[in-house]
Amino acid sequence: MTTDEWYVLIEEDTRTTRNVDGVVLKLHRWTLAASHPVNGTEAQALATAEDTALHYLPAILARHARPGDTPARRAFLTADGAWLVHLKQRHRECHLRVTTARLVHTQEEEGTQAPRKTLKEKIRHTLKSPEPSRTPWTPKT
Repeated sequence: MTTDEWYVLIEEDTRTTRNVDGVVLKLHRWTLAASHPVNGTEAQALATAEDTALHYLPAILARHARPGDTPARRAFLTADGAWLVHLKQRHRECHLRVTTARLVHTQEEEGTQAPRKTLKEKIRHTLKSPEPSRTPWTPKT
């Protein structure tokens, strides 16, 4: 189904720290934290994205904030229209990315599901290699 709806997407930089062979690794990954539909045009979506970049407070900071706390905020508007925001409050800091997007396609999960495997099939499956997955997607030429 094709649609023409505008959204504001909020991605948060989630960081995990791992110790590997005595070395501390800080692993960063962007995670889609929220998607908010915008009732209106692209211009309204852009205005909502700007407001989000200037006021959105990620859960990691909100969870530890005291009443009246206002974190330090640096918001950058990139050439492609995305907002990159750096927030810092006491010893915590985080990054987020705010973009606008037009939803162009949506597909619901199909109602039919593969039948559950019997115990015998599960055991057989564990003893032999897994079946090959479906043919991977390739672009149409």
